[in-house]
Amino acid sequence: MWTCRMNINVKRFENFLDVVQVCDSTFPIGTFNHSFGMENYLRTDKITNADDFEIWLDTYLKTQFKYGEGLLINLCFKALEEEKIEVIWEYDKIITCSSQAAETRNGTKMIAKQMIDLVQTLHDIPLLDDYKQQIKKATVYGNPAIVFAIFAHYKGLDADEAILLYGYSINSTMIQNAVRAVPLGQKSGQLILQRTIPLLEEIVAEMKQLDASYLGANVPGIELSQINHETQVFRLFMS
Repeated sequence: MWTCRMNINVKRFENFLDVVQVCDSTFPIGTFNHSFGMENYLRTDKITNADDFEIWLDTYLKTQFKYGEGLLINLCFKALEEEKIEVIWEYDKIITCSSQAAETRNGTKMIAKQMIDLVQTLHDIPLLDDYKQQIKKATVYGNPAIVFAIFAHYKGLDADEAILLYGYSINSTMIQNAVRAVPLGQKSGQLILQRTIPLLEEIVAEMKQLDASYLGANVPGIELSQINHETQVFRLFMS
């Protein structure tokens, strides 16, 4: 009996590590090419140091992540558990059409396509094949949070675990991008990353009170920075 329990735990741990691999900032899906508006704040001198960047990151998490990809993962998990796959495709359209910045929309779609291809190279998940075909037929657009939700659900994680890991992945990648672009040292970046973890936990708790009507809500400042980035002359990032 003890051996049996250990085998079950080991398998869950292996599944968990499979998901962590996708969350690694070095996972090659193109996120290192995108700042999602952060670079525009940098070029307009609204972000000049680590403290400014942390304010931006906190705001991004509390708004665009909370009502965007975070909520999207939560809603997708509910749809997967209820086997309402068509609802997920509707969420894809809502979240994509809610974004006013063309670069952000296009960047998100590119990341989703790369994520599907790489995840399917490592694993074989039929629903992701279906999603890929839907994208090819242009019946949906493609969003990495949906790809991740399908993958994490297939691997046996619950919604809270998936949102926390995805949020951590975003934070880690954004911080690495900020190290490249902002006067932000590696040590300061790790301190900021550590401080975002309790915030992610708060966001997950608050998200339980939200339904699909909140999906895609945003704040003008962050979205305007993403729009303005499109005409920015000097750029390190694609968005």
